[in-house]
Amino acid sequence: MEGTSNRRILCFATQGHDHIEGERIRDLLEPLQPEIYAFDHSRKLRSAVGLARAAIAQRPRLIVMEGTGTAGGFTLVALDALLGIPFVVSSGDAVGPYLHLHSRLAGVLGGLYERLLCRRCAGYVGWTPYLVGRAITFGARRGMTAPGWTRGHASDGAREKIRSRLGISSDALVVGLVGSLHWADSVGYVYGAELVRAVRRVRRSDIVACIVGDGSGRQRLEEMAAEDLGGRVLLPGRVPPADVPDYLAAFDVASLPQSVDGVGSFRYSTKLSEYLAGELPMITGEIPAAYDLDEGYIWRLPGRGPWSSTYVDAMAQLLEALTAAEIDERRQTILRRRAEPFDKLAQQRRMTEFIGDILANESDAR
Repeated sequence: MEGTSNRRILCFATQGHDHIEGERIRDLLEPLQPEIYAFDHSRKLRSAVGLARAAIAQRPRLIVMEGTGTAGGFTLVALDALLGIPFVVSSGDAVGPYLHLHSRLAGVLGGLYERLLCRRCAGYVGWTPYLVGRAITFGARRGMTAPGWTRGHASDGAREKIRSRLGISSDALVVGLVGSLHWADSVGYVYGAELVRAVRRVRRSDIVACIVGDGSGRQRLEEMAAEDLGGRVLLPGRVPPADVPDYLAAFDVASLPQSVDGVGSFRYSTKLSEYLAGELPMITGEIPAAYDLDEGYIWRLPGRGPWSSTYVDAMAQLLEALTAAEIDERRQTILRRRAEPFDKLAQQRRMTEFIGDILANESDAR
């Protein structure tokens, strides 16, 4: 929007300047040339004080926060109340339900905090339209959706190179995922557990599960895989972000495990755009996105979550009967799809107009 780029906007990500979410908000706001505050997730209190000082010194017209961390969020509420500096929140999760996974009390307090952010913000940018609707219900005056985009593409010959590196035969059917492997005690689950459990129930020997990532749950996956580790179950560990598209090229199908509840039902998952860019059909649960975005390339499995026996049984049955021809047919629907919600330039344009409209109506935003 003309004239918006020279109006001072300050942005930061509560997960940290170098986190993928920090990169996301900088890219979204790139046409507006914002001032960047390097929030340090490992020093939240110090970063919150530094943010307040930066806002007082610079007096930005608007502050944009990626994430919903309390150190950043409460600081923005205070700056809005005391100095009249409006703020925008961008988030990929429903705060209350997510914290409820840790404890009931955390969920209640998180829900109250989420409502406060929504009521006080000048605008809300959700990673999905479901989150935008939730925010507006909680009092956000304006909302828009920016679901993200893929950060790269596979190199030439990546499929053969990665399969050779991992010892996967050319005729194997590889189903996999890329993500952070953190163990959730509340449900006894880590991303990829559904793949390991399902593959170990399948009688055919040409199905391979490849789970790329690291975290507190990786050892659990190794224990689940038992004698199949290194054979039908591969755990390459964390790989550099630039190499992720190459590993996806080695897959035939991607797993997108999400629960059908107040956490998973609000998500698209940050990997969905990358799986589509890699032309990978996906297996997921019966979440809203699996209906809203599907044009013939998604298998939906029953069950309240990927940790449920219903979900794992259905995945095992699917993998037992899955053929290369069926995978190729679904891959073709990706190539023919009409909707493209993950276009970066379109999201940048919408974000620029959204911020411009907020700045043009500051009194309404406050």
